[in-house]
Amino acid sequence: MSAGSDPSPGAPSDGGRSIEASRLPSPAAPIDGGRSIDWSRTSTDYATHRPGPPPRLYELLAVLGVGGPGQRLLDLGTGTGLVAREFARRGAVVSGIDVAAGQIAAARESARGEGLALDFAVAAAESIPFADASFDAVVASQCWMYFDVERTLAEVRRVLEPGGVLVTTHFSWLPRADPVARASEALVLGVNPAWQGADWSGRIAAEPAWAAGRASVTAMFWFDADIAFTRASWRGRMRACRGVGASLPDADVAAFDAALAAWLDAHTAPTFTVRHRIDAHVLSPWPTSDAAATPALAEKGFSAGAD
Repeated sequence: MSAGSDPSPGAPSDGGRSIEASRLPSPAAPIDGGRSIDWSRTSTDYATHRPGPPPRLYELLAVLGVGGPGQRLLDLGTGTGLVAREFARRGAVVSGIDVAAGQIAAARESARGEGLALDFAVAAAESIPFADASFDAVVASQCWMYFDVERTLAEVRRVLEPGGVLVTTHFSWLPRADPVARASEALVLGVNPAWQGADWSGRIAAEPAWAAGRASVTAMFWFDADIAFTRASWRGRMRACRGVGASLPDADVAAFDAALAAWLDAHTAPTFTVRHRIDAHVLSPWPTSDAAATPALAEKGFSAGAD
């Protein structure tokens, strides 16, 4: 999902922006060495091949009071609207923004195809085009690390109702645990050595580094899931990643795709799974919060507050 203005602070994220295992060292540093990123170029593959997070993410968030029927929810960096549409299916009143016009066009088309009423707009997270106190929750899925934190937090605080929450989530493959993810990353680096999305450790911090002194974690959780792909859908998934389709010339994308197809033919069955880790932090987006702590759940990696 992307909601930002360029490949530095506020640029589109790789993933979901479904959803890559990217944990960049600093949101103030140029992404991938400053290489130009255009998510609109990936819109077809993105809409066709990038899966959204599994249902369990939404079920756990619902326990925490996020995404229920009638709740007004804003999805930052909505991309093709994967997360926004799922919240809408569950009864939330959803708006979504993204800086990539091609992604918003795909999001609108997908929503129309499902008969879902969502409000999508081309806009940056740092300049949200909605009135004060318009939302009960703001969600950023696989994109928060690319925003200008101070400007985006100011906007999030402005558009939230008092007591509203910010949710940051990720849906990331695990290259250190999954051979398909590991080999695919090596092929990306072969055509794009500047790509910084490789070799994520899988570690989930109880409190995101950016939140210190700015926001209060009220709950967090993570869990793993094996996500099913065919060879064709994984190739599409990888073409839609930031390090390939969003940033490389067409000839390099084709070369990468051919190399990945050959590797998959040699090393996988026609259908296979790729291990992913899903995480979420629910935050009060103010430096201090009087909100009561959320009771812990009997879920893998679940924590109420920082632990």
